[in-house]
Amino acid sequence: MKVIDLLNKGRETLFSFELLPPLKGKNIESIYRAIDPLMEFDPKHINITYHQQEVIYKKHKSGLLEKRTVRKRPGTVAISAAIKYKYPKVEVVPHLICGGFSMSETEYALIDLHFLGIKNILALRGDPTRYQKYFEPEPEGHEYAVGLVSQIMNMNQGRYLDEDLENSTSTDFCVGVAGYPEKHFEAPNFATDLRHLKEKVDAGASYIVTQMFFDNSKYFEFVRKCREAGINVPIVPGLKPISRLKDIQQIPQTFHISLPEEFTNELDKCKEDAEVFQCGIEWCIKQSKELKAAGVPALHYFTIGVSENIRVIAKNVF
Repeated sequence: MKVIDLLNKGRETLFSFELLPPLKGKNIESIYRAIDPLMEFDPKHINITYHQQEVIYKKHKSGLLEKRTVRKRPGTVAISAAIKYKYPKVEVVPHLICGGFSMSETEYALIDLHFLGIKNILALRGDPTRYQKYFEPEPEGHEYAVGLVSQIMNMNQGRYLDEDLENSTSTDFCVGVAGYPEKHFEAPNFATDLRHLKEKVDAGASYIVTQMFFDNSKYFEFVRKCREAGINVPIVPGLKPISRLKDIQQIPQTFHISLPEEFTNELDKCKEDAEVFQCGIEWCIKQSKELKAAGVPALHYFTIGVSENIRVIAKNVF
């Protein structure tokens, strides 16, 4: 079933979560260990993230640098197939990104997903690699997510990159996109960010999943501004419990989001990771209950491969 249908038909707030594929050399069991404890809460879909390959430089004894391209995690097609096989009642939502892919490579990934019977995609631009100051698209790749959405919609209408194809099969993908309650850090202002978000929806996106936030008022204000801008698709809040001491500095720096003073006052009392882990759970439960009471269509949790804190949160909310 398509995610948009699940959201529209849901009588109560739905539960979903996102997983990070295992590092190269690890097996699929690590994914199953993260999923199994959360199945009791009837997740309607599971998202699979994707990170583009990276260029690294290895220094040899001679002093020369060797340039290598490395992909640290498997692609979403294989992971999606494995999850769909083991959990047939749960929809799988692979992430597709612009970075690291030409339009032709994107088309082949979409064809593979279509053959697998996967109907849902989260379309993202993706982040710059660690060696890029700014995002750089691949030659003949998409510069922005709106182009990726448009390509998927073209395939839904049977239009492939090869214009000479005859009697081509139409795909049937439902596409979600990302939204930023506190503005994407590259956008010059909030109005510009909203305009770009509306372009993605107008191109064919059916729903929006937000970047993490820790102040629910940011989400409610974001939804209000979206509606004023003519963005009327479901907007799913994305949540992540803080779990380590270093998250307190890293999350605001990495994701360009703020932490409420009330929350940081509690975090300042924590002296070790275990205390932060518990504090993060309690704050996320508070956020989740307020959002659920407000009737949000779903609560989407970023697990980063760790599900114990999400299990505790879900047990208190669902």
